[in-house]
Amino acid sequence: MFFRTPKSWLMPVVSQLFLSRSRLLKLRNSAEKKRQQAKRPHVVHFFHQVDDPYSQLLSTVLPHLQSRYNISLETHLVDVPEDSAVPERAMLQTYSLLDAQRLAHRFQLDWQFVQPSEIQNSDAYSASHALRKKWGHYLGATLYYEGEWYWGIDRLHHLENRLKDLGLCQSTDSGPLFLISQFVPCRVAPQGTSIDFFFSFRSPYSALSAARIFHWASQSGVSIKLRYVLPMVMRGLPVPAEKRRYISLDAAREAHVQGVPFGRLNDPVGKPTERGLALMPFAEMQNLAEDYVMSFMKGVWSEGLDAGLDAHLKIIAERAGLNWTAAKDILRSPSNETHWRAIAEENKQALFALGLWGVPSFRYENTSAWGQDRFWVIEDALNSQFDADPLASP
Repeated sequence: MFFRTPKSWLMPVVSQLFLSRSRLLKLRNSAEKKRQQAKRPHVVHFFHQVDDPYSQLLSTVLPHLQSRYNISLETHLVDVPEDSAVPERAMLQTYSLLDAQRLAHRFQLDWQFVQPSEIQNSDAYSASHALRKKWGHYLGATLYYEGEWYWGIDRLHHLENRLKDLGLCQSTDSGPLFLISQFVPCRVAPQGTSIDFFFSFRSPYSALSAARIFHWASQSGVSIKLRYVLPMVMRGLPVPAEKRRYISLDAAREAHVQGVPFGRLNDPVGKPTERGLALMPFAEMQNLAEDYVMSFMKGVWSEGLDAGLDAHLKIIAERAGLNWTAAKDILRSPSNETHWRAIAEENKQALFALGLWGVPSFRYENTSAWGQDRFWVIEDALNSQFDADPLASP
């Protein structure tokens, strides 16, 4: 039995205000008033890490952004992120190149990665790093405009919407430059088609994926294999304050676009996540695992439920169809804890074997991808089977 702390009481209220759409729009309005008062032009700041594939890819499309909107661009050269912001640097270097190439191919961009011959740590790098930290970010391939951050070409649509609201669009084409529809039901897949879904109960991006993937799978005739892992911070990996802040704000923007309830959260780090995972084997035995995952994610990320409390975990479990009396016995079982921890570790190793380390991640046959905004990679791989084999669908 766990007792609710003042932090647990306050977090849902504070987070709901902090991550609300109304607050974001008010901040944008306030920033615009300050810009006008200071008589500043509309300047988008680009933090460019020259040896980063994402930065190089973004740099090639920024001229399109400038031609479409009445803005100026200021580039700041930055060095590699600090170790605390990139816990698996070697894997990131490999995956980022593959991911950037996928993006370039998807958007039909003429781009190839160029390895810089030499990178120097100059005073300019130090000044750019300090400016980026002051404004609250930690990565390259990032854009900053009047108080708000946008990473990579994936988030340009948020910046574009903001610039359009300011009346800065100079093009008759009102559609976003780079936006991919996801979770579009495909033709009914062949029987036995399965996709691995690696997720964490503490990952807001996992929550966004969980809100959509199961319905998509049902419509597409695909089964989802749930591969839960412990959160990074519970695996001893650091998560800097700038990273936590950006992820929460970015997830709120993405949730708004996707129509997923989000923001009244109660961070399930620690015991709440452990208690949530402890019921996963039970839910799977009852063929209620998908319902349970959706209920847990909804509870902690949009309803402010504290899964460390019996009263709140009971709500989560029972609306998924689980018997709470049996669930309580399972929570007290040492053998069950050994069991679910072993599965979580096995899933983590399977994730690492794919060259991935973060969640949500997905795998279909020989194709894997990381990120709630990369499910289209899996959809493309699945749909390509239909193109290759016309007998694969009815």
